[in-house]
Amino acid sequence: MNSSVALSSPSTPFLKPRNLLKGGTRINPVRSFSFNPIRFSSLKKSNDLISCNGVSSSFCGSRSSWSSIPSLVSSDRENNKKDFKIKATPAPESAGAGETTEEKSSGLMQTLQLGSLFGLWYLFNIYFNIYNKQTLKVFPYPVTITTFQFLVGTVFVLLMWTTNLYKRPKITTSQLVAILPLAVVHTMGNLFTNMSLGKVAVSFTHTIKAMEPFFSVVLSSMFLGEVPTLWVISSLIPIVGGVGLASMTEASFNWAGFWSAMASNVTFQSRNVLSKKFMVKKESSLDNITLFSIITIMSLFLLAPVALVMEGVKFTPAHLTSVGLNVKEVFTRALFAGLCFHAYQQVSYMILQRVSPVTHSVGNCVKRVVVIVTSVLFFRTPVSPINSLGTGIALAGVFLYSRVKGIKPKPKTA
Repeated sequence: MNSSVALSSPSTPFLKPRNLLKGGTRINPVRSFSFNPIRFSSLKKSNDLISCNGVSSSFCGSRSSWSSIPSLVSSDRENNKKDFKIKATPAPESAGAGETTEEKSSGLMQTLQLGSLFGLWYLFNIYFNIYNKQTLKVFPYPVTITTFQFLVGTVFVLLMWTTNLYKRPKITTSQLVAILPLAVVHTMGNLFTNMSLGKVAVSFTHTIKAMEPFFSVVLSSMFLGEVPTLWVISSLIPIVGGVGLASMTEASFNWAGFWSAMASNVTFQSRNVLSKKFMVKKESSLDNITLFSIITIMSLFLLAPVALVMEGVKFTPAHLTSVGLNVKEVFTRALFAGLCFHAYQQVSYMILQRVSPVTHSVGNCVKRVVVIVTSVLFFRTPVSPINSLGTGIALAGVFLYSRVKGIKPKPKTA
């Protein structure tokens, strides 16, 4: 059964529809259609109940306007997406400045720390030479004094290891055998230095010890086959000439003090040669401070029997009192000399771990100048102008040697 349903435009619900003429034909805007359940169902699924067939009506217009709302929203979203830009917020200038400040402060702290170590190195060396000279003046037994200094150093090392201030090493027998030659020459070098300090002025001993580079070059050439460069040989000339000039005009000169200082140069430089020639690779795992600590202990056991045989038991309150010495004063100065002796060498190795060997060598040259000047002022050592000139020339040669030592000859091109 067919039924007709008339739908009027929602915008004109109470007006009669007008008949329009088109080419003489009457057109009724009110559209009739037959109800078809199947078609209605399909239309329902598609949400399209009314077909406008191209006729403009307010209903169709309103529907089209509803359907256009989401597109407007999406269009706005697209525009917002296009307009939306991610901009990185610039970091405040204080952040970069903070990192730079931290780096600068860290570098400044390292410089201050290194400067403090150099200051302690010089200070301990000055006090060692002063207290040591004062002790040797009233107690002229250099073997006993040197043994006592090794004893103080040994006690210091054992306390350092016991309290874990420094890690106690595990030493093998093969390592001790390899270190033994170094301990022997270390013992002899310090003994000869004390023998020289007991005979001549501190300034003169250190002027002679400025010839260490000369013996280093000679021994390295003889036993290691190292050929010195022309620059190195040139730097040795003012060293030898300056020491000779200072020796001729030294007021406290005597041959025992002179040759003792020379023997100290030979033994200390032979220690460097031995360390290069005989130390096996597994000993290289020992750092400088640990190696120095072991050498100090071994030196005590090496020199103690020699002191007993050569000088006997003299460093006792009974003997010091019998010769009219102030026991407390002698023991105090000897103790401070022993502490400063170990401390300045310990600090020297700490500096060597932080700087290059050339920088350390230059620092050692400056240290010798400081020790000579302070000892002359403290002990009021008479110094002639020629003696001062000779010392200055020798020290200038040492400084020149420390600068040119690192210069390597250019390889010959074929």
